[in-house]
Amino acid sequence: MRSLVAENCADVLRLEWASVCLPLSTCCVDCILADVAREQVALAVGVVCVSFAALFIRLADAPPLVIAAWRLGLASVVIAPFVFTRPEVHVPRPAWRETFLMMAAGAFLAIHFAAWITSLEYTSVATSVVLVTASPIFVSIASLLFFRQRLHKIILTGIAMSVAGGVLISAQNWQLGSRPFEGALLAIGGALAVSGYLIIGQRLMRVTGVLRYVFVVYGTAAILLLLAALILGYSFIGYSGKTYAMMVLLALGPQLVGHSALNWSLRSVSATLVAVAVLGEPVGATLWAFLILGEVPSIVELAGGALILTGIFLAMTAGLPRSQSSKTDRL
Repeated sequence: MRSLVAENCADVLRLEWASVCLPLSTCCVDCILADVAREQVALAVGVVCVSFAALFIRLADAPPLVIAAWRLGLASVVIAPFVFTRPEVHVPRPAWRETFLMMAAGAFLAIHFAAWITSLEYTSVATSVVLVTASPIFVSIASLLFFRQRLHKIILTGIAMSVAGGVLISAQNWQLGSRPFEGALLAIGGALAVSGYLIIGQRLMRVTGVLRYVFVVYGTAAILLLLAALILGYSFIGYSGKTYAMMVLLALGPQLVGHSALNWSLRSVSATLVAVAVLGEPVGATLWAFLILGEVPSIVELAGGALILTGIFLAMTAGLPRSQSSKTDRL
């Protein structure tokens, strides 16, 4: 009789324990998965928004360096009121080292735009794009050196396929240009600069708020690009209303939403995977050019796009679960 009572009591205790612990554990798991899902969705939204940049730049009749300065300057102005009126109280104020790294990320972003844009004057668009898409290679090397992140073979395969897809898209338009060596160096410099931008973002987005981070980064890049444009004698006024509208759209879409979403995703997604995902930008740009401008992609471009998307899928499938374990990594 006593054993029967004991068994009944044990069953009751187990039921009560399960009724308390299971909802709590389920809630915790749901919160973790929801947080991870949000950052992965942010990565996808960022890539889609950034892919509109080429279309807006095509429709803007202004020097590319001026467009870049307007793009980052307007984005900084839009963010400023939120930074100063709604401080992110849940994160500590950045120390001088973090602030310096934010400014360094802004300098890298400015160098990326300036170097890549200038390279287009010396070599073909295809040559420049192929070299700039090498950024995941540089990011993966830097991640190994700074974060001790070793990449799975499937991720390396995905990187190789995505880069090969970029080469395939540009192969039919390959030209040397007037000064190919200088153009190649500038394009590679642009790839190295965007790699530094992403690596610093991975380090800082895990210890600071996104609004404060992007405000300092975009503001620094805008000031540097403004100075570069003025030194080269470019004017910031006198353009058509359509051109100014395109620059506003660039600031609000590809920069404010696109780049900010990419930076926010770096909280849990590694810089290498973000760099690989951004390789989907020319695929999206090709789609928008077809839908809006009526530019029909060739069979080679479609094949290259398929190769890029397959490579991104492989890298993301193998890398996203692993990226969560690196949340505590530091420089």
